[in-house]
Amino acid sequence: MLRASLSLDLDNEWSYLKTRGDETWVTYPTYLERVMSRALALIDRHRIRMTVFVVGADAERSENASAFAMLAKSGYEIGNHSFNHEPWLPTYTRAEIFTELSRAQTAIEAATGHVPVGFRAPGYAISPAILEVLAELGFEYDCSSLPTFIGPLARTYYFMRTRMTPEERKRREALFGGWADAFRTLRPHAVPLAHGSLVQIPVTTFPGLRVPIHFSYMLYLCEISPQLGLRYFELALDACRLARIEPSLLLHPLDFLDVSDAPRLAFFPAMAMSAELKIGLLDRALSAFSKRFAIGTVGDHARAHGAAVHDASRESELITR
Repeated sequence: MLRASLSLDLDNEWSYLKTRGDETWVTYPTYLERVMSRALALIDRHRIRMTVFVVGADAERSENASAFAMLAKSGYEIGNHSFNHEPWLPTYTRAEIFTELSRAQTAIEAATGHVPVGFRAPGYAISPAILEVLAELGFEYDCSSLPTFIGPLARTYYFMRTRMTPEERKRREALFGGWADAFRTLRPHAVPLAHGSLVQIPVTTFPGLRVPIHFSYMLYLCEISPQLGLRYFELALDACRLARIEPSLLLHPLDFLDVSDAPRLAFFPAMAMSAELKIGLLDRALSAFSKRFAIGTVGDHARAHGAAVHDASRESELITR
């Protein structure tokens, strides 16, 4: 059975508001305890270990202590999702990137007892400088690549639903990636860097079509028709198997919430759908995922690929001797 991985980007309510340009984010509204209890119940029912990418600013705040206690006890892998969750991270200087990522490492370790070895950039906004700093800090893998053409379209839609100034929009111009991302590989691969290398695990999109297949997109289609959304998801998984692609799929907190849980986020797709219905659909989708692939953490996925690369290099070395 082909390998796969599952992750949850633990974006908080304040981080969505901040990205949108809503000044109410400064009060740091949070729903993490509710999300973690619902997510853990669902994922544990399927006996899956996943990776949870955590924002450092949330790890530091006392109101999130119970959520992080649940996460620390879960046995899941914990990853770094930056400290301030700013999709304009690529505009930082190298020194600022170093401070941002290392500060998140410190906060996450203090809250959970785990030192992350994997990173996902907020909004999939990655750059060569970020990758270099990750290698310098000793990270093993990055999973910020989203190989799709739909990113710029999603960014345009997002901007249409906000009242951001032109300056704010310019800062967010890397949000969801660019047109060239559609041509990136869907396969895990090593990225050589000045301080070593990283394994990059892309967020998988539909092979050939390069449209999203993660769970938030599935729920968006389920708003039109649950049968349509689930069938699309199953077809995408079958396309991955046919192409021998090892999928790495992700969840978001809003997959477990509805508008009654976060009224200020009503503008997001599928928020009118009840949380109970969403979780039922996720349950069916995870069953389909588990039947087709051996699902583990993104770290497991990256280490398996890294070992394969090492073995291939060693074999090549022996042959050339």
